[in-house]
Amino acid sequence: MHRTRLSLALAAAAIALVVLPSPSRAGEIPNALIVLEVAPGTPGSDPKAVAPPRLVLLEDGQVFVGGTGRLEAGKLEKPEQQALRRSADVVRKAAGGDGVFAFPGEGTRSVYLRLPEKDKPPITITGDPDAAAPDQAPVAAALAQMLRFDHPSLQPYKPASYALSAREERLSGGCRAWGFAVPLEQAAAAPVVVSGAEADGWPSGAWPASVCAGDKHYVVTLRPLLPGEQP
Repeated sequence: MHRTRLSLALAAAAIALVVLPSPSRAGEIPNALIVLEVAPGTPGSDPKAVAPPRLVLLEDGQVFVGGTGRLEAGKLEKPEQQALRRSADVVRKAAGGDGVFAFPGEGTRSVYLRLPEKDKPPITITGDPDAAAPDQAPVAAALAQMLRFDHPSLQPYKPASYALSAREERLSGGCRAWGFAVPLEQAAAAPVVVSGAEADGWPSGAWPASVCAGDKHYVVTLRPLLPGEQP
């Protein structure tokens, strides 16, 4: 994905945020210092899917920036890493002990911030940052820096593996034949890991595919996995 198009998609996520009753989450990402997740909302995406994380910063300075379907990867210098961590810390402190920060207004999407804090749930950000009260301006700015993050080092990331999920449901239009080594019923029971080679040519992230098997129809999604991540 071209970085300009990806950046525009990231900026759009800052417009409206709201809590969902049961948030979807990526798997645990080893050595992650920041994991920022946004619920799928692009027209045509699967609202029940787990989209790639919007932003991930690892301990070694690797950074991943995601959209609805794909990821870009880059590497940050120490000062750049520290700037991102300061932004995350602003949001964490503002959320307080209950892990929730509310801007005024309503929206259509949800944002979750996960930090390496044991036994604590993700921080949930609700409302519209553009409607932030004056005393909320530092939090809105910190969140915008993470949601709209861009960097010259970012390049398309080619995952070694994907988390494959399936559920019995019909999508409009045609459908594909099942082409994976793992049985379809197994993927419908719980997410399974498939190789990047197997996933080649399939939609990824929150973009769904329709699969027909006999008289049944399935919605299939393939979430790119980061290094060491499990579904």
